[in-house]
Amino acid sequence: MDRIAVLVPCFNESGTIKKVVTDFKRVLPEAVIYVYDNRSSDNTAAIARKAGAVVRNEYIQGKGNVIRRMFREIDAECYIMVDGDDTYPADAAREMADLVLNRKVDMVVGDRLSSTYFTENKRRFHNFGNSIVRSTINRLFKSDIKDVMTGYRAFGYNFVKTFPVLSRGFEIETEMTIHAVDKNMYVENVIIDYRDRPEGSESKLNTYSDGIKVLKTIVKMYKNYKPLQFFSIIAAVLLALATGFFIPVLITYIKTGLVPNMPTLVVCGFAVVAALMAYFSGLILSTIGQKSKHDFEFRLNQTEAEFKRLKGNK
Repeated sequence: MDRIAVLVPCFNESGTIKKVVTDFKRVLPEAVIYVYDNRSSDNTAAIARKAGAVVRNEYIQGKGNVIRRMFREIDAECYIMVDGDDTYPADAAREMADLVLNRKVDMVVGDRLSSTYFTENKRRFHNFGNSIVRSTINRLFKSDIKDVMTGYRAFGYNFVKTFPVLSRGFEIETEMTIHAVDKNMYVENVIIDYRDRPEGSESKLNTYSDGIKVLKTIVKMYKNYKPLQFFSIIAAVLLALATGFFIPVLITYIKTGLVPNMPTLVVCGFAVVAALMAYFSGLILSTIGQKSKHDFEFRLNQTEAEFKRLKGNK
C-alpha cells in the first residue's frame, strides 16, 4: 500500500505531462505518481515514464473509465487526482494530502472558483456553466461545495473503495461530489490557483455537448439520490395541470348541470392518477434508498477494516 498515490488520467498531454510529474515529485517526494494513458495518439506515456511516473493504460475511452481503473487497481492511504494539462498547482498537494492523512477527510476539493478561475479561463461559457452547476447542486442537495467540477481532488481510502463509478466521461467530478454529500462524507475545500492551459495544449471538453451531459447527470442523480423530492415535483406539476383544466369543467357543470368537455374531464382524471403514481413511486424508491444507505454504512465498516489490515501489512 502506498502512503500517497498521485493519479493522473491522460489523453494526448505530451506537452505538459513532464512538468506535471516533475512538479508533484518535487512537492510530494514520497508519493508514487501514476499516469494512466487513455489511448493517446502522441508520446504522452513515454514522456511520463521517462519523467519517473508509473505508466499504465486504460483502453476504454473516457475519463470516468480511467478513474474506475485507477480506483480498482491502486491501494493507498491518500489519493490525489489531478489532470495532466498543468492547469492545477502541485504546491497545494501537501495541504490536501495532510487533510486526508491527519484529519481523516474523505474528499478534499481543489477550489478554483474562489481564486483565479474566472480570470484565467478564457472560455466564457465554461465559467458560466461551472457557476450554474455549483449553485444547482448546492441548492438541490443542501451542500456547500465550492467547486463541483474541479479535476483536482484528494481522497481517503474509504471514499475510493466505496465510490461506484457510473459515468464514463467528464461528468465523473459531478458524480463524486453528489456521492460524498449524499453519503454524509467529510468534505473540505482548499482554495487553489488555477492557470489556463499553456499555448499548444487543447482542452478535450466540448462546452455544449459536455455541458449537456453534466446537466443530465445532475437530473439523473437527483432522481436516484432524492427520489421522493424528484417524483413529488412531477406529481405536483401533474396535479396543478389537472386542477387547472378541471376548474372550468366544474364551473360549467355547476351552472348548467352538463359536462360538454368530457375528454378534458377524462384527461384530468388520468393526470390525477399519474400524479398519485408518481408520488408513491418516489415514496417507495425513497424507502429503498434509505435501506441502501444502511447497507453502505455496513460496507464502509468493512472497507475500514480492510484498510487497517493493508496498512498493518505495509
